[in-house]
Amino acid sequence: MHLLSINWNPNEVLLNLGPIQIRYYSLMFIIAFSLGYYILKKMYEKENVPLEYLDSLFMYSVIATLLGARLGEVFFYNWAYYQDHLVEILLPIKEDPNATLLGFISGYKFTGFAGLASHGGAIGVIFAMYLHRRKHQYKSLLWILDRIVVPVAIGGAFVRLGNFFNSEIVGKYTNSDFGIVFQGRGDTLPRHPAQLYEALCYIILFVGLWYLFWKTNKKDKPGYLFGLFLVILWTIRFFVEFVKESQGGFEDKLGNILTTGQWLSIPFIIVGFYFMFRQTKEVTTDSVKS
Repeated sequence: MHLLSINWNPNEVLLNLGPIQIRYYSLMFIIAFSLGYYILKKMYEKENVPLEYLDSLFMYSVIATLLGARLGEVFFYNWAYYQDHLVEILLPIKEDPNATLLGFISGYKFTGFAGLASHGGAIGVIFAMYLHRRKHQYKSLLWILDRIVVPVAIGGAFVRLGNFFNSEIVGKYTNSDFGIVFQGRGDTLPRHPAQLYEALCYIILFVGLWYLFWKTNKKDKPGYLFGLFLVILWTIRFFVEFVKESQGGFEDKLGNILTTGQWLSIPFIIVGFYFMFRQTKEVTTDSVKS
């Protein structure tokens, strides 16, 4: 009996609409994107940027996050499987010989968009901001990145809560009475709630970025907030990986010295330090070049 542990076995499905299931994981994404839009709206209003640009940025962000995260899962972590199941890469389905999709497509079941990798999502968002900036030349690319990282930080916390509801991306066994017993996975011993560790750290990161944006002039140094976000977020990810179960990927090909998530985090941290400490002069938001 583990007196300090919590048994966790929630129903992952919030609502059933015929063959379509609305999961808590999907709800967390909806909250993340909705809250992100609200936060960016406040930031754009503060700096007198026309909100017409925000709708375009939001659409680019949503598509890039989902597509980038999906492709990250496919190519960073699970290509051995998806190379033989190409139809599952961009469709929310999975092969199942005992299932029937939509009542008439046999051999597949609806899964929702499960299987997303945050590193791929980050690459996707950065690339999407580049495309958005090419189409709408109202501020610099770094100006946009310095602002979008603020809602991305809190969005990451909700995504990890979604992982917690799904009992996925779990931590290692604690070998003590402390932890979460993920009964839905068949566990009887407590694990580290790695998802909650990350979620809490991302909330703290969001508060810090929010404070720096509203209460300091750090937003006027192009690339600083973006760089700080990269350094802190991926450092969080790097250290939480030590108590997280392996997610697979290419780590075995590099001697299992670090996990795949840790290897992928290192380049982001290096790039973040570059943008934080590169020589640049601070500018006011009104003087940022188009």
